[in-house]
Formats: sequence, structure tokens, C-alpha cells
Amino acid sequence: MSWTIRAFDRADTEEVVGLWSDAGLTRPWNDPRLDIERKLGVQPELFLVVESRDEEESRARIVGSVMAGYDGHRGWLYYLASAPSHRGRGVARALVAEAERLLVAMGCPKVQLMVREGNEAVLGFYDALGYEPFTVSNTGKRLVVDV
Repeated sequence: MSWTIRAFDRADTEEVVGLWSDAGLTRPWNDPRLDIERKLGVQPELFLVVESRDEEESRARIVGSVMAGYDGHRGWLYYLASAPSHRGRGVARALVAEAERLLVAMGCPKVQLMVREGNEAVLGFYDALGYEPFTVSNTGKRLVVDV
């Protein structure tokens, strides 16, 4: 089996939404297709997927994704996901490394991410990559209602 990291293409939409759903990243109040369209309007080069092809497969399939962004102060990672069939094979680690590389090339000095309550098991993964937990209070306000 071989896999490569590349920029997201609109033709990947349904596979990526399925990947996010399988990984438990979607929420009823957030339309993932709208999130994709919004990302394609802002730094689309920071939306990455992993494409895998087994010898038995007639076509490649998407087995990983990450969205990154840089606001001039810090970078962010969102929608990091790997297919259950590819976990433990370095897909997510490679996606984070490539997103970080692209952010550094843009002059980004630091990167952060948020982990939802109930998904604490992933914290060990980020710890192994050198991410440090810190205590903050997050607040937010929805400006556009998707659903």
C-alpha cells in the first residue's frame, strides 16, 4: 500500500465528509460541506488529504485529512482525521508535519488546536508530537447558522 499527501480537490468532498463522519468529527449544527466551501475560499492550500492506493484497489481513496489556517498571529489545525483502516500507520503524524511545514513557510510562529470534550484519548497523540496542554477558557459565537 502506498499513500501520498496532496491538496484537497472539490472532487474529494464526499469522501472527506464520510471520513470526518467515521472519525466522529461532524456535528449536527455544523454542515461539513459548508465548512469545506468556506475553507476553499481562504488558504485552500492548507487543506490537505492523504490519498491511498492498495494493489487491489482500482482507484485511490482518501484516508486522511487536515485543515490548517494562519491568521498572522498563530496557526490552527482542524479536522485532523485518519481512516480506521489506516490508524497507526503514520497518516495523521505525516499530515500534522506537512501542515506545520506549510505554516512555517508562511512565517507562522506557533500552532494550536482544540480537542472536544469526550475526545481526550487523542491527547496522547498530540503530546507525542510535542503539543503542550494549557488552560484556557474558550468562548464562541455563531455568526452564520448552518442548519
